[in-house]
Amino acid sequence: MRRSIATVCISGTLEEKLESIARARFDAVEIFENDLIYSRLSPREIRQRCADLGLGIDLYQPFRDMDGVDEARFKRNLDRAERKFDLMVELGAPMLLVCSNVQPGMICDDALLAAQMHAMAEKAAERGLRIAYEALAWGHHVNRYEHAWEIVRKADHPHLGLCLDSFHILSRGDDPAGIEQIPAEKLFFLQLADAPRMVMDVLQWSRHYRCFPGQGTFDLVGFMEHVLKAGYAGPLSLEVFNDIFRAAPNRRTTLDAFESLLFLEEQIRRRLESRIPTDPAARPLTERIELFNPPAPPEVRGVSFIEFAVDDASGKALGKALQALGFDHTGTHRTKSVQLFQQGDVRLMVNNEPGSFASDYFQRRGPSICALGLATDDGQRAVNRGVAFHVPSYAGRIGPNEALIPALRAVDDSIIYFVSQALEDKGFLATDFVMKDAKPAASRAGIERVDHIAQGYPFEQFDTGVLFNRVVLGLKPQESMELADPNGLVRSCAMVNADQSLRIALNVSHSRSTVSGRSTEALQGGGVHHIALSSSDIFASAEYLAKSGVGLLDVPDNYYDDLPARFDIDEALLKRMRRLGVLYDRNDEGAFFHFYTQMFVDRFFFEIVQRSDAYAGFGASNAPVRMSAQAVRAAG
Repeated sequence: MRRSIATVCISGTLEEKLESIARARFDAVEIFENDLIYSRLSPREIRQRCADLGLGIDLYQPFRDMDGVDEARFKRNLDRAERKFDLMVELGAPMLLVCSNVQPGMICDDALLAAQMHAMAEKAAERGLRIAYEALAWGHHVNRYEHAWEIVRKADHPHLGLCLDSFHILSRGDDPAGIEQIPAEKLFFLQLADAPRMVMDVLQWSRHYRCFPGQGTFDLVGFMEHVLKAGYAGPLSLEVFNDIFRAAPNRRTTLDAFESLLFLEEQIRRRLESRIPTDPAARPLTERIELFNPPAPPEVRGVSFIEFAVDDASGKALGKALQALGFDHTGTHRTKSVQLFQQGDVRLMVNNEPGSFASDYFQRRGPSICALGLATDDGQRAVNRGVAFHVPSYAGRIGPNEALIPALRAVDDSIIYFVSQALEDKGFLATDFVMKDAKPAASRAGIERVDHIAQGYPFEQFDTGVLFNRVVLGLKPQESMELADPNGLVRSCAMVNADQSLRIALNVSHSRSTVSGRSTEALQGGGVHHIALSSSDIFASAEYLAKSGVGLLDVPDNYYDDLPARFDIDEALLKRMRRLGVLYDRNDEGAFFHFYTQMFVDRFFFEIVQRSDAYAGFGASNAPVRMSAQAVRAAG
């Protein structure tokens, strides 16, 4: 299908927007009126610029408050419309978007509205143009697509049809199933936007919080299924109003936009294919419509390894810290300056190889986590999927007989390796590392596996991170939440796979002075700021680490004084938690114990956790306690 985007979605001048849109491989654009007005190029020059970039112009928008006005005002509106039609002929835009009237003083008479839209369409037809009528969700009289269709039906003009906008329909909770009853030839244009669920005025919601498909909570796949069943075969066009997107560099935003459309197409195709056994009408749709068909998402089975970028001094300090955490130094890389530490199923690599990716990463970000290795069924398929979505692959220097692990570059420029089961079965660690003879001690600190990874993002890249993890890794977003920080708010969204073997908590701070924000800012683009390791006995782990000299985060007494008011908790257990700095959370599914180490060179820290029963959260209610304690220590 033809992929389009409205110029209002991204930042920059019109010329900059068009270049960015073309680089992202869109087929066409909607020209937003203000972008044209502010441009130094004439409409004819804009038309030529688009042609040079290989972009079509599908729509010019918007034309407001045309319908439901008195005769004198309507004549003025027609004069105004004819000026726009002349401009569109110069621009090469074949269609004008007309929004339903939002003025409280409009005349609410459907017959009048239909007559006026017919007259406007007649003028458009004289120039070979078409009118797409759209029901704004906050329209004074026409604010639902069914009502807009009634106006178009009564107007009965071949140059007048509907523009369907997913936000205007889904934000009001309207059932899109009725779209299937609208004749395909009257569905002129389709605009797509996702959005997080919010309780607020729909106009403000629309103007500031729309996002690209896959970044919000709307059922766009179900919406599109109805649109395609109606016979629509026009462009899929994105129209997103978002303050962050319009302030961020447009290159990243347009890449996200294109990726989101590809992802939506894939989901639609999979939905239609799943319908075929019970819905024979689905097969002709899959044959009629060419939808994106990338390799399937990887079957991620957890974390295989985590890699740190260090220099000599920080590498020695980190190695010492890991051994205090109960990790054994189990191997040295055969050709690179990389050390392997293990405990239970947790593998940590400390990379100090000169001239390597890790060395470059260290130069830009200091001691930090530069790569994740994910266990998966087929590593090459995972990379092929990423490349299909225009995510860059990565290939580092490989020594003789060393394992080649397929990899992608993540949003924060770190590396994600995909360790297939075949590589694991071949023993890729023993291939790449000279392993020590002695077997590693069996979880000396009680640490068994990686429970979750917490990753910070710059404010403008949070939605990019959600999209990447959803599209490339096949993770599903949980409900977003905002957490109180001593200096502001932290927004958090957990991404998980089906069996919870991979959990990634995405965080962004609204304040640059927050502890998480400081760490994120220091990383100049985000990065993993802490690793949570699961323990079979949280108290034994805390005792072990305390005796090993690991600095644990101090938790204020007030926290423990308040716990009995929140939970029915045993006094002896509470006393033990207080002594060791263990935090607690509980819900209907189970309980969660956890504690934190102090930060390592102000970049990252470790969390030790123990889950009981089916608890699937992250102890979010305790995050403000942790951030406050870290802020106190940082100030200290």
